[in-house]
Amino acid sequence: MTVEEAAAILRVNRKTLYESIRLGQVPGVVRVGKSLRIRRAALVGSSSGKGRDSDDGKRR
Repeated sequence: MTVEEAAAILRVNRKTLYESIRLGQVPGVVRVGKSLRIRRAALVGSSSGKGRDSDDGKRR
């Protein structure tokens, strides 16, 4: 998927996602010519577990 599509799914600004890619924080990034693509499976795997747990172990 494109960076724009990934940013929409992750609900982050496109520029923020490009910066994260530049810093190596996004797995599954593939360069196709001059374009960047992000593997959907890598994106779904990296976005899981981002919720914070409260003291009683329940997700907020």
